[in-house]
Amino acid sequence: MAKEYGRSERVSSQMQKELAYVLQREMDDPRLGFITVNEVLVSKDLAVAKIYITVLNTDEEGKLENIKILNELAPVIRHQVAKRMRLRHISDFRFYYDDSFDTGMRVAELLSEEDKSHQE
Repeated sequence: MAKEYGRSERVSSQMQKELAYVLQREMDDPRLGFITVNEVLVSKDLAVAKIYITVLNTDEEGKLENIKILNELAPVIRHQVAKRMRLRHISDFRFYYDDSFDTGMRVAELLSEEDKSHQE
């Protein structure tokens, strides 16, 4: 019987929880906004973790700036997460902006406008 839930998926799930904790409670960088960790994808060999985040209450420039800062702070964040996880080797972190939230908000806005035009 094949494994339904492989090691990389388990590590991804745990890493997402630990990252959320570290970013919200242990990172005291005033340049960072309110960050939500949407998804963590860890490679099969656990060498690289792609971390998809959203930043609330900021413009496009602020979002890009937060990604840049997070990638600069990646070694520090990685160290904090490594202390919380029981792994022999921790993945290299690479942060990316997840625009699915923004896309969803835009679609909801368009549907709301469409609904209002049909009610008139």
